[in-house]
Amino acid sequence: MRDYGAVTLGIAALLVAAGFIGWAIGHSSGPTTTTVTSGGAAVDPRVATGAYAFVQFACAQCHGERGKGGVSPDVPALTSVGQTLTDAQLRQIIDHGLGVVSDPKKPFMPVWGQVISDTQVGDIVAYIKAGLPDVPGAAPPIVPTNQGDVVAGAVQFQRYGCINCHGPNGLGGVPNPASPDKTIPPLSGAAFRGEFNTDAKIIDVIKSGSVLGKPPIVSMPHWGGVIPDQALQQLVAYIKTLK
Repeated sequence: MRDYGAVTLGIAALLVAAGFIGWAIGHSSGPTTTTVTSGGAAVDPRVATGAYAFVQFACAQCHGERGKGGVSPDVPALTSVGQTLTDAQLRQIIDHGLGVVSDPKKPFMPVWGQVISDTQVGDIVAYIKAGLPDVPGAAPPIVPTNQGDVVAGAVQFQRYGCINCHGPNGLGGVPNPASPDKTIPPLSGAAFRGEFNTDAKIIDVIKSGSVLGKPPIVSMPHWGGVIPDQALQQLVAYIKTLK
């Protein structure tokens, strides 16, 4: 049986995703000339792509909208990082994580190198170095307020980036080569439902995470200081439908 105590629901930065997969800028066979405008100013296509990746991989859920912070005192804002860190330093942090702690109440930057492609990491770095500009459409999905917890939870599953690690419908399959079972565990099936058979157990593992070891292992981050209680309840309602 898998060690589902190692279940990994996401980043610290670990939003969002399927709705943004396949998004693209520029379709000509020659050099890319398509631009995105932000407040009337042109945004480099790679920077715009990075803005969408920033949302897709839940960076905004920990670092705040456009990296402005304010989510947790343990998660820094990114608004000045582009001026103080080099491209290589930013890539190192994204790929290998930073500040892993045993205290489940303290969020940390998880390892993204096994989940986010090199190209996407480069785009996120370009977005940060550009000062995290406003890019039209690059925003977390809006959670419905009048369609029940399951519907809201399905959107939260994207909003907090759970889908990036646990796959669509929680089916798993995302590689985690340095872990004992080589993949990030799914959230569906008899084994998961047997081990996490109450709402409290599911909420507990989301809050406390599961640190398996040092990079390059992808560990379940601590979401307890990041995801509000209502969103946790909505996530549980959705996860319980994943049979």
